[in-house]
Amino acid sequence: MNAGTDWSATEPCARALDAADALAHFRDAFSIPRGADGAELTYLCGHSLGLAPRNARARVLEELEDWERLGVRGHEHARRDWISYAERLQAPLAVLAGAAPQEVVAMNSLSVNLHLLLVSFYRPTAARHRILIEAGAFPSDRHVVTSQLRWHGYDPAVALIELAPRAGEETLRAEEIEQTIAAQAGKLALVLWPGVQYRTGQSFELAHIAHAAQRAGARIGFDLAHSIGNVPLSLHDGNADFAAWCSYKYLNGGPGAIGGAFVHERHARDLSLPRLSGWWAHEAATRFRMGPELTLTPGAAGWQISNPPVLSSAPLIAALEQFSGAGMAALRAKSLQLTAYLECCLMQLCGQEITLLTGSDPQQRGCQLSIRVRGNSERARSVHAALDANGVVTDWREPDTIRLAPVPLYNRYADALRAAQLLAQALRI
Repeated sequence: MNAGTDWSATEPCARALDAADALAHFRDAFSIPRGADGAELTYLCGHSLGLAPRNARARVLEELEDWERLGVRGHEHARRDWISYAERLQAPLAVLAGAAPQEVVAMNSLSVNLHLLLVSFYRPTAARHRILIEAGAFPSDRHVVTSQLRWHGYDPAVALIELAPRAGEETLRAEEIEQTIAAQAGKLALVLWPGVQYRTGQSFELAHIAHAAQRAGARIGFDLAHSIGNVPLSLHDGNADFAAWCSYKYLNGGPGAIGGAFVHERHARDLSLPRLSGWWAHEAATRFRMGPELTLTPGAAGWQISNPPVLSSAPLIAALEQFSGAGMAALRAKSLQLTAYLECCLMQLCGQEITLLTGSDPQQRGCQLSIRVRGNSERARSVHAALDANGVVTDWREPDTIRLAPVPLYNRYADALRAAQLLAQALRI
């Protein structure tokens, strides 16, 4: 069945697409939530919290059993020795980040990692101290940068530049991002940009933004919370200075899962970069000599402060096993088609009643589609509530946006069709 041209918002079409899906069996590796009636929910909310891998329970229980069996000896003799737990996560995360293993580290949470990285990469001067973010950035990112500005004595009302789409448009134009960076050259210290904008679902060409920032003399960092595990990334080749992410969305690492960070290898041994250091940043070979001097681990691991929380990191190991089995290239190929099919169903069944905020260019989005219900926010709220009541799990963003994410690891084409059918039904109420 040719992409788009032969599609229809019908059950035969959805069944045919599901039958041809080479990744369909990965759905069985995840626990699909069920409603009060015991039926599986139509879960399109992986952009907020990914589903639990079925083997996550086993991985956590193995760590508990080793703790019970070995006590402190588990640091060296557990099935997955706890001392090198963070290193165990490096290789699969590096594949998803498009990086070398030494350029990534699993640690902390997203906002904590952003603060730690900004200590190193936001080095303002009287002439060059501005920070550029997108207007409507995720609140946590805005809180991070405004607090950093205040910490250094600058007024966010002056030093924070927020780029909004043109009037009447929902997404940002690539040329306007680059033009804004160029216009701020000489004043701009840092660009902090999302890989995928959380509200609209717009995906950005990160290498182009990195090049524009560095041409303007600014550092460039990326928030990849909605990108990693969703779209292919090439952080090393794209020349980003740093990046950070959470692991509980598309990575399916569990609520509050350990986050991650990237630091380009050109900074791996740069001791001139200030940082807030801790014991776990010390090189592994001499860490347990407990000396007073810090010998930094080269690479991203040199930004660690503490040892990783083993029990809350184990589910991420389970999830990354699924990514390794599927492969990001195959997942992206399915994502492009599955997201396009959801768009097809939405437009065929609901097109006169909704506006697609995300845009139809598949290269400028991941698997998230954000829609606005025409009318007013009260109507949109009632539509979202009706979806929820009928077992379709999406999420709501003020004042009038519903976000749907058909995740290629566990969603079916039938899920896309059912969501559109029930949305159409809710719109008729």
